[in-house]
Amino acid sequence: MDLESEKHFVSRDVTFVENIFPFAPQNSDHSVGNYESFVKAREDPSRHAFTKEDEAIQNSLAHEEHTRVGGGHQLITTVDPYSMHEEHVSADTIHGQKEPEMAVSEPTHALPEIVEPACNINSDNSSLSVDPTTVTHNSLLGRGRRQKIPSSRLKNYVELNATCVGPPPSRSPSVSSAIAQEKEPTTYREAVRDARWRKAMQLEIDALEKNGTWTLVDLPPNKKPIHSKWVYKIKYHSTGSIERFKARLVVCGNRQVEGIDYHETFAPVAKMTMVRILLTVAASKNWELHQMDVDNAFLHGTLDEEVYMYPPPGFSPAHSRKVCRLQRSLYGLRQAPRCWFTKLSTSLQAYGFQRSYADYSLFTMVHNSHFLCVLVYVDDLLIAGSDSVQIAQLKAYLAKCFPIKDLGRLKYFLGIEVARSLAGIFLCQRKYTLDILEELGLTGSRPSPFPMEQNQKLALSTSAPLSNPDQYRRLVGKLIYLTLTRPELCYYVHVLAQFMQEPRTDHWDAAVRVLRYLKGQPGQGIFLPADSDLSPRGFCDSDWAACPLSRRSLTGYIVFLGNSPVSWKTKKQPTVSRSSAEAEYRSLATLGCELLWVRNLLRSLGVALYRPMSVFCDNKAALHIASNPVFHERTKHIEIDCHFVRDLIQNSTIAAYHIPSTQQLADILTKPLGAQQFSFLLRKLGIMNPSAPT
Repeated sequence: MDLESEKHFVSRDVTFVENIFPFAPQNSDHSVGNYESFVKAREDPSRHAFTKEDEAIQNSLAHEEHTRVGGGHQLITTVDPYSMHEEHVSADTIHGQKEPEMAVSEPTHALPEIVEPACNINSDNSSLSVDPTTVTHNSLLGRGRRQKIPSSRLKNYVELNATCVGPPPSRSPSVSSAIAQEKEPTTYREAVRDARWRKAMQLEIDALEKNGTWTLVDLPPNKKPIHSKWVYKIKYHSTGSIERFKARLVVCGNRQVEGIDYHETFAPVAKMTMVRILLTVAASKNWELHQMDVDNAFLHGTLDEEVYMYPPPGFSPAHSRKVCRLQRSLYGLRQAPRCWFTKLSTSLQAYGFQRSYADYSLFTMVHNSHFLCVLVYVDDLLIAGSDSVQIAQLKAYLAKCFPIKDLGRLKYFLGIEVARSLAGIFLCQRKYTLDILEELGLTGSRPSPFPMEQNQKLALSTSAPLSNPDQYRRLVGKLIYLTLTRPELCYYVHVLAQFMQEPRTDHWDAAVRVLRYLKGQPGQGIFLPADSDLSPRGFCDSDWAACPLSRRSLTGYIVFLGNSPVSWKTKKQPTVSRSSAEAEYRSLATLGCELLWVRNLLRSLGVALYRPMSVFCDNKAALHIASNPVFHERTKHIEIDCHFVRDLIQNSTIAAYHIPSTQQLADILTKPLGAQQFSFLLRKLGIMNPSAPT
């Protein structure tokens, strides 16, 4: 504060020096430290002749004073011509002595950068002038002007990206669903507070009682009842909007005793390869595709064992000592899937269906030259046929047998989005991919052009173990399911899955890199063209001694029906190969087994094959072993594989051809590739994103 003028100055306007008034007595009248003379010099308008630049600076000072007095929160950095930094003002400009440096407090918010001109003061006319020759790179580097280096923690994210702050459009329910996601309760106490979950539980109890799932009885001696719990799940449409709130009563089957409470437990389900083959044939033959969902499927199976259960949480009977004797199967029981599948298969065979020997979950029927088939995945039924009338009759029959929901034409099956047009069928898991990115907070991550760097050896990592390995295991499990429509991820997921026991930081970083690749193309999937000729062909490859710890080789193969990819796998070989030819030959034998199974499936679907199935391999030594029946010390230890492949070739089941390594499509399943080769093989595999801009 100036004692005479009663003006206030902040710390950035005044530098406190011990030899300057008022902290020290005045030494002389002409001293630059004389505070009174310094203030008068500032207030005297005739002392200096101001230029236009100085007037702008003074206006800025006045605006700052007004902002500060008015209580505003905006901070404005200004420059005083009498207290300029010594880099810009000569040391002998004022009375021949150096002016003390003025301290400037840094603003609390990011401000626009202000570049100060270099100034010289002419001692003759006491005027300020800008000397452009003194403006150098070093003179512009000072406090607040240093080069900003972005944080290394933000390298995986897109900074300063434009986002929409307005409300989402009404035509995009998935957007609002993603923003306001409902939380699924984990306990009965959490769920009972919400009326929607109470209604869902009441509907489940009503369905169980209507179905005659149990009877209330006294507990017999030497019998132990098992507990039950509620499981809550929100069902979504393919658009992301909420379909319904679902509550399931699940028995704690881990308390069952084998031989007393259950015996056989196996029940077949459809393999995802079977699903893709069925969709490919349906696209080629223009079959109709429909989907049905059985309500409370496990409740329709009949139990042969004597099982007792405590009353469900929240629904205690009037007689508290009563227990429930289960008459029908219930979710959680060890034998429940087998009981349900037995009930369903009996009903389908009574209608006239025959079970396929290639896949027991496939039921086929030919009536009046029309083909009809049903593919079973637990309680989800996929119906395909050439006649819409027969499909409608089958739906009516199933509705009489079970309480079932007709979901119409196939659009969303087991988390896979199905889009059909005259050109073919497109399969993707876009919503599933976006859910993974949102769960891990990577929706704003920087996309990566390919999933993993070349020559990266994660098995040799010595980084620190993860503090939360469950998160890594959960992520890898989700990525495994994502390979149902993303064959290019098979190798990378295979590598990440090897470290589930003790994941490390490098393994987590590699998994995040895969997610960044997914961020670039979340809607990418496989296309099944309608003009496919349905002729099977396969590509096999191996990476010899790929594992740096066990030196076991890696097998990779992919099978096409025409131009449609239907089956693929990446798997470590069970034994160590002594040469690359052995590794390639074992890969060839594995592909031969898969092609035999595919041929049997096609026969069940009414597709006849008249030519050998083509097999492409990039190792000439393996092809020579397959074609020439010669055994010696280099091949006798793989005799079984040799006999198997040679028999397939001699019987004209397969025909083996050589292909250059650059054209080997299975190469993407055995090793990490660079961006150029990776993109090239993606196009060859039929992996695409129809919603991407072209």
